[in-house]
Amino acid sequence: MKKLGQLNTLRNQIFIGFMLVMVIVLASVGYFVYDQVSVLLRNSAEKHIQQTAVQAMGKLDVLLGQIDTLTAQVATNPSIQRLLAQEIDGKPIRFEERQSLQQDARKYEAYATGIRSLEMYTTDYRRLFPLDDVSLENRVPEEWIKRADSGKGRLVWFGFDPQDPDVVIAIRHVRLMDRSFVHAGYLVVYIEKSYFELTDNEADNENETRETMGLFDGTGQNIFSDFPADVDAGMMLDHGGETITVEGESYIVIQQQSKETGWKLAILTPVNYATAGISVLRTAIIVSGAVGGLLFLVLTFILSTMITRPILNLIKAMRGARFGTLKANPNTSSTMEINELNNTYNQMVDSLNELIEVVYQKEIIQSRTELKALQSQINPHFLFNTLEAFYWELDEKGEEELAQIVVAMSGLFRYVINRTDDDEWVTIGDELDHAERYLKIMEMRMVDRLSWRIEADDDCRSIPLPKLLIQPLVENAILHGVEQRIGPGTVLLHAESSSRSGYTRIMVTDDGPGMDTNTVRALQASMKEGHVSGSKGTGVGISNVERRLRLYYQLESSGLDIQSELGKGTTIIFEIPNRFGGHTKRENNTNRG
Repeated sequence: MKKLGQLNTLRNQIFIGFMLVMVIVLASVGYFVYDQVSVLLRNSAEKHIQQTAVQAMGKLDVLLGQIDTLTAQVATNPSIQRLLAQEIDGKPIRFEERQSLQQDARKYEAYATGIRSLEMYTTDYRRLFPLDDVSLENRVPEEWIKRADSGKGRLVWFGFDPQDPDVVIAIRHVRLMDRSFVHAGYLVVYIEKSYFELTDNEADNENETRETMGLFDGTGQNIFSDFPADVDAGMMLDHGGETITVEGESYIVIQQQSKETGWKLAILTPVNYATAGISVLRTAIIVSGAVGGLLFLVLTFILSTMITRPILNLIKAMRGARFGTLKANPNTSSTMEINELNNTYNQMVDSLNELIEVVYQKEIIQSRTELKALQSQINPHFLFNTLEAFYWELDEKGEEELAQIVVAMSGLFRYVINRTDDDEWVTIGDELDHAERYLKIMEMRMVDRLSWRIEADDDCRSIPLPKLLIQPLVENAILHGVEQRIGPGTVLLHAESSSRSGYTRIMVTDDGPGMDTNTVRALQASMKEGHVSGSKGTGVGISNVERRLRLYYQLESSGLDIQSELGKGTTIIFEIPNRFGGHTKRENNTNRG
């Protein structure tokens, strides 16, 4: 129930309402268009198939007509007419004359396409050419001869040659034109089976899913076919105009019969091809619906955003207060109620920001008080007089090295204990000198276990920063770095211009034992809570440095960047702006004076 309540938003309500309207409209329109156009496409596909069958039959008629014309020319050739008339008159044709007839026939064969050979026989079935003694009775069935006689001079088509299954036979009854078309012999033509291929192989390769066709003679023998191998020709001829199924795929069977030969032309068309337009239509409707739905969603989103954006902006501004970001909502709304809510929220933000500023100032005052309390723990006059006496006593005895150490200690204490209010801000040069005095004292204490160096650009030394930020980090590097390792160690203090324009980077590096990732994270968490001490009770802790950096420079994230690797040492880095609050140290002191 809670999840359902979270989904019950104004935007979702607008979405659902508009989506219901869209689905109803698109579904109604899509169904009507699909029903009407699919009928038109189905009728168009059937007409196309019928037209293909008519065109194929027309092509077959042209092929048959070419053979008919050729055989008519041969039968009416004057030389052939004369020699056959001579044969009718009882004068046998000489061998030379038969050779002449064969030469004439070869000329016709040379210019014909698809004809394998021409043969001429007399009325008593003797062969005139080719030049052998084979009779017509031994060449073709007697029934074919009778059918040729009944053709009365027309070319009669039969099936395959009984002696060669790759050849189709047709016979023409030859008549003498100048003797009242009396029967004079037979002209037999042998046509290659490939002559009757009605399809274009290249087109078939490009459209493998389109129609396939086959040509069958009067006995049902396949003269030509590009059907799939598993198609039963007999079943197909028995189901003309119907739909058959071959290995799970449906086909439409269309038949045409030649008037000249009685042969049947069958066209086999996949049902999915005939209805391909319907599939495309269905896809188009789905895609159109999807695009329309997407556009509708976009428009609905824009509309709902225009309605709910003022409310969401106000909610976003309110939620930001949980993370400490109290900012007024500058957006206004034309809706009176939402605008009133926005104004009330802005007034509340202004009040809370004023309270936060008061608390922030109190934190700064408290930090300054803690620092001054630390500085006040030692009586400065007593300390300075004692150190002065030590220095002169050592100088008289020639202990110059110890005397310089006493001078360093005196300078260190004067820097720390000075109670004037105008020394809260110093320069990086002052801080580096103070760190150098501290390092000299520690070098004397640790003898040869400590080596150090300070590197700083001259331009960086005049940059202002709060007092006592660097020395606690140096102290931390010695106590937790150099003193924790076996053998001598090194501390490096480096100040340089940052890669960020207008900032200076300060780094304190030691070659101590270092820390692993978990220890670094724990240290950062402790610094944030203020529990880490930078010395053994006498110095300003590292957590105090972190807190002062965040307070003075108003940082939202951590001021100190700790980089450490186990066994290789630790580096602590912080960056400060070259100018703070628009004032240099000298200007800041003037303002305080």
